[in-house]
Amino acid sequence: MDLDPAMASIAGFPPASSGPEDAPSALSLVGVSKTYGTGAARVPVLHDISLSVPAGDFLAIVGPSGSGKSTLLNLIGLLDRPDSGEIRLDGLSVGFQSRAEAARLRNRLIGFVFQSFQLLPRLTAWENVALPLLYRGAPRAERRGRALAALENLGLADRVDHRPSELSGGQCQRVALARALIGEPRLILADEPTGSLDTATGATVMDMLRDLNARRGTTIVMVTHDPDLAGRCASQIEIRDGRVQARRGAAA
Repeated sequence: MDLDPAMASIAGFPPASSGPEDAPSALSLVGVSKTYGTGAARVPVLHDISLSVPAGDFLAIVGPSGSGKSTLLNLIGLLDRPDSGEIRLDGLSVGFQSRAEAARLRNRLIGFVFQSFQLLPRLTAWENVALPLLYRGAPRAERRGRALAALENLGLADRVDHRPSELSGGQCQRVALARALIGEPRLILADEPTGSLDTATGATVMDMLRDLNARRGTTIVMVTHDPDLAGRCASQIEIRDGRVQARRGAAA
């Protein structure tokens, strides 16, 4: 599915002019480790993860349940802190900020797409999409205008005033994608974005992500259990027992 070219004015990304192999790093990790619990209850989850993702890459993170995929995504998304190592986003060292600073960086640099959508049930579609702009203090007229345009470009012009309970799963995921884009992020993090959808709807959402990556050069990191979806990504890493076991593509 092709996105409307007007998406550029919403997402704020220029067309990609070079492949990921020629691009600077959008994301890098050096020696990142994470353990949960204390004492005898300590559970090591990630061990000395080092990774570089070029700007404009579409990276799939695969691996069995419990391998550390979601923990890694949470660290990249500043939802948790590593015990050791360094994480750099868009050249900026991150990972050990205060909660307030981490929230500010998330709002400026990262867009999230979750398996369970994470839409606020009492808000309409456009109000959910506009949340990143609300947190930045944008006036209501600007928030609404940009949210309506984003939803229209994703085929939801007739659903802008519907609440999540009035939308299908595929429509909710498109609302979540519009919300991820509206803040003009450098990086999209997608955690099993098709996991709650039927096969056809999941394929449509994947097409949207691929189109966004190909036409706008948006860097995307996606966790998935689906080998077919992973195979459609430009790069792939496999996590097992908290370590990177295999790599394919531009990510190194």
